Amino acid sequence: MSEPTRLDRGHTEDLMSFLAAGPSPYHAVAQVAERLEKAGFRQAVETDAWDAGSGGRYVLRGGAIVAWYVPEGAAPHTPFRIVGAHTDSPNLRVKPLPDTGGHGWRQIAVEIYGGPLMNSWLDRDLGIAGRLTLRDGTHRLVDVHRPLLRVPQLAIHLDRSVSSEGLKLDKQRHLQPVWGLGDDVRDGDLIAFLEQEAELPAGSVAGWDLMTHPVEPPALLGRDAELVVGPRMDNLLSVHSATVALAAVATSGEDLPYIPVVAAFDHEENGSQSDTGADGPLLGSVLERSVFARGGSWEDRARALAGTICLSSDTGHAVHPNYAERHDPTHHPRVNGGPILKVNVNNRYATDGAGRAVFAAACERAGVPFQSFVSHNSMPCGTTIGPITAARHGISTVDIGVAILSMHSAREMCGVDDPAMLGNALIAFLRG
Repeated sequence: MSEPTRLDRGHTEDLMSFLAAGPSPYHAVAQVAERLEKAGFRQAVETDAWDAGSGGRYVLRGGAIVAWYVPEGAAPHTPFRIVGAHTDSPNLRVKPLPDTGGHGWRQIAVEIYGGPLMNSWLDRDLGIAGRLTLRDGTHRLVDVHRPLLRVPQLAIHLDRSVSSEGLKLDKQRHLQPVWGLGDDVRDGDLIAFLEQEAELPAGSVAGWDLMTHPVEPPALLGRDAELVVGPRMDNLLSVHSATVALAAVATSGEDLPYIPVVAAFDHEENGSQSDTGADGPLLGSVLERSVFARGGSWEDRARALAGTICLSSDTGHAVHPNYAERHDPTHHPRVNGGPILKVNVNNRYATDGAGRAVFAAACERAGVPFQSFVSHNSMPCGTTIGPITAARHGISTVDIGVAILSMHSAREMCGVDDPAMLGNALIAFLRG
């Protein structure tokens, strides 16, 4: 048996590479699958019969992935230890008829996905990435990772009130990026361009799921490089830590009392109601099929889920030095202060006292501190996949994460030490 993996700042450097290579949920889950394959996991095809063998498996569906590791000798009623996260982030997504423009400009028609800080997408060099569906039903990932589009802000000379009254953006009129010049807007130009970029035959693309992304790479920030800035930390930071933790536990050679699972869902930012979202059937289907593949009955399934615990890992709010009054006065999570335990008595988060004890024990075993987060009573509280997972599957669920600033911006910020502390806590949790 090897010594338990201990993550350090090298984990954060790896996170930066993961963020840069994950401009869409489809790219993110492809990275997860590649990393798990290197750890010995193999893909389970949903249309095939599943065997009862031990080892690591994963199901890949669109922008979501569920991976699990069955220890040798696991009984059909063995409970699961789940880390849940999501792969999507707020951004600008390409409409079905993307080619538009006017007044000598060629533009791309986009729709607002989720709840982005829209001003953060202005005057920023953007690439385009996502999934192309070919006429034969197969998919091809595409990523134009260079300055291709830009949403130009109106000059202050034409909007003198912007500094005193604030920026007001119309989602339809003001956020359509430019990508060239010309009066001859032609239907099919963008897709033809992407076919060339992906080295596909002309006319081979039948459908697409495309989105913009900032091309500026993640970076260390500050006098002492104590901070990390980059895109899509909400919530690829959690996806990355969960993936590293699962691979570490699966390759440790330990006798595991639980079946460790990572579930990274799509569509959290717009409600999770899809076949790849947390409010869909994906996780429940995988857990049930795992039980049944090992010869289990419906009773075994019920016993397994009754003993299962899920950590819903998502980013949360660090105290903002310029807006400290927006935070609860007795709960001020700090960056590099360790992962946060998220609590809301109205069940916007799923944490209760028993869940707190589980997470506290994992952090104690990992040797990392943790912080408590609760919203200011007069401020609305966001939510996560935690309450959805608890209600849909009857699973005890705890909401946790890492404290960040600039949530839902095109570029977010966290502490350089927090990702590794989260990863170490997740390893301890999955080890049981």
